[in-house]
Amino acid sequence: MTSSKYKNLIFLLLTALASLVIVVVVILIAITLIKESYPALVRYGPLKFLFSRQWDYSKEIYGALRPLAGTVLSSFLALAAAWPLSIGAAIFLTELCPRRIKSVVASGLELLAAIPSVIYGLWGLMVMAPFLEKYVQPAIEFVLGDLPIIGSFFQSRSAGGVNLFSASCVLSLMILPFITSLAREAFDKTPPELKESAQALGATKWETVYDVVIPNSRSALAGAVVMALGRALGETMAVAYLIGNRHASLDSIFSPYATITSVMANEFNEAEGIRMSTLFALALVLMLSNSVILIISKRLIAGRRIA
Repeated sequence: MTSSKYKNLIFLLLTALASLVIVVVVILIAITLIKESYPALVRYGPLKFLFSRQWDYSKEIYGALRPLAGTVLSSFLALAAAWPLSIGAAIFLTELCPRRIKSVVASGLELLAAIPSVIYGLWGLMVMAPFLEKYVQPAIEFVLGDLPIIGSFFQSRSAGGVNLFSASCVLSLMILPFITSLAREAFDKTPPELKESAQALGATKWETVYDVVIPNSRSALAGAVVMALGRALGETMAVAYLIGNRHASLDSIFSPYATITSVMANEFNEAEGIRMSTLFALALVLMLSNSVILIISKRLIAGRRIA
C-alpha cells in the first residue's frame, strides 16, 4: 500500500469514527431516557401520561399535559413575536441596509445568539419582566381583555411579571437571531437575475422583495421557523427563571405556568422514585418532539435546495 493510500485510509477511518461517536451518543441518550422513563410509562400508560393534567405530589400522580402545553404555547408565542422581526431584519440586511452599518447590525445579531441563556433569564427576570408588567400587560389587557370568549386569557391574574407571557418574550429574543440568520441565507440565494428583471419591468424595491425574493425563499423560511421552534422547545434556563413553574390550569397568558424544561430544571434535585422516572419521561417526550421537528425542517430546507 502506497503512502497516499495509507493516509487516505487513516483519514477515512478517523472521520468515520467521529461520525460513529455522534450516532452512538444519540443512541445511548435515547436508551437511557427509555430505560429511566419505563417505570412511569408502565404505571400510567403512555397515552394517559401524555393527556393527564394531574401533578399531585402527595398521591404521586404525574401527567405531561400541562408541561407539554406550556412548552408548546410558550414556543408558539415566541415564534409569533420573533417571526416578523426576524424577517424584517433579514430583508433590511440583504436588500436595504447601507454597507457602512450592515456589519454593525449583523454583529449585533450574532452577539444576541452568543449570549448564554442564563444571562437572558436573569436579565428577563430583573429588567424585562417588570417592564412588561408595568407597561405592556396593561396595554394588552386594555385592548383584548374585554373580548368575548378569549378576553379572559389576556387579563392579569398575578403580580410579579413571572408568567407565560414574559417567558415567551425573552424566548423570542433568543430565537430572533437564529431565524434572521437562516432567512438572510435564504434571501442571499435568490438569483440576482430575478431581482434585476423585476426592477427592469418597473417593480419597486418593496414589490421585488414581496413578489420575487420572499416567494423564492418560502420553503427555506418555513424550515427556519420549524428549526427555531425546535430551539424554543428545548430552552431551559431562561424559561425556568420566568415561567413560574406552576402546575395549574392556565387562565391567562399573564399567569405562571410550567414547561417540560422548567419542570425538569426546578424539580430534578428533589425527585426520586416514580417522580424521577416521570421527569425522564418528560425528557423523552421532548427529545421525540425535537426529532420530529428536525426531520420536518430538514425536508423543507432540502426541498428549497432541490427547487
